[in-house]
This record gives sequence, structure tokens and C-alpha cells, in this order.
Amino acid sequence: MSQKAKKSRDASGVLSTNRKAFRDFHVLEKLEAGIELRGTEVKSIRDGHIRIDEAYAHIENNQAELLQMTIQPYTHGNVHNHTPTRPRRLLLHKKEILRLQSKIAEKGQTLIPLKAYLKGGKVKIELALCKGKDSIDKRETLKKKAVDLETRRALRGR
Repeated sequence: MSQKAKKSRDASGVLSTNRKAFRDFHVLEKLEAGIELRGTEVKSIRDGHIRIDEAYAHIENNQAELLQMTIQPYTHGNVHNHTPTRPRRLLLHKKEILRLQSKIAEKGQTLIPLKAYLKGGKVKIELALCKGKDSIDKRETLKKKAVDLETRRALRGR
């Protein structure tokens, strides 16, 4: 990664985004959660080796876990390096977990991470309570984007 790209990423604090989430789901509610990480995971995340495209969260035994999030092993690590796709515990208040658990019990709702970012030197995850879109909804979203793009181009041309 170039030095310039690294500086621009550090300025905003955003480490990774899940752009597919807005295409495939209706976002109903957003919330911020901390994440329990090991030392080499934090170093790898700061280098930008994190993917949350296929990740999702679930709640079991009053604990929220993030599954299928990939953090590549740290390049300067040793035998104590982490497993790339292990389940990671989310740090939420008990009331938040119970409220989310009741909402997830409804048909078709799930917890999806939207972005990973740094806040006060700590790695945070922005979670969203989402409901899946039908293929018809996806087509409408694409049509709306195309119309918006055309209007912006027309206004810019004036």
C-alpha cells in the first residue's frame, strides 16, 4: 500500500466497508459495537487486511458474535498468529443484545456489519439490523441509481 493511500485512510478512520449490504438488504437500524481482538489481529487490521463483505452477526447464549469476517494473518507474526476467520465477540450492552435478539427472531431480519473503523485508537464495527431485498427491489434500486447519475451528469453539463 502506498504511503499516500495509507495517510488518506488513517485520516477518515474507515478501514473497510460492506458496499454489498446496501444492494442486498434494507437497512432498518444502525448501531456501533466494539470487537474483541487479539494483538496480531489489531496490527493486521491497521495495515488494512480486513474483509467484512461476507460477515454477519448472530446472538447465542446472550453473546453477540461476528462470523465470517476475514482478517489476514499479520505478516511479521510468529507461531501465535491468529486464525483468519475465527468467530469474534462483539462488545455490546446486555440490554442492546436482548433487544437485538428479539428483533432477529422476526422472520427475515439479520445483523450485518456495514463498516469497520478506528475510533479513539480502538477498532469499532457499525452493525445494521437488515431485512433482505427481493430481486424486484434490487432492480428498482439500480434504476434509481441510474436516473440519479443521469441527472447529475445533465446538471454538470449545464
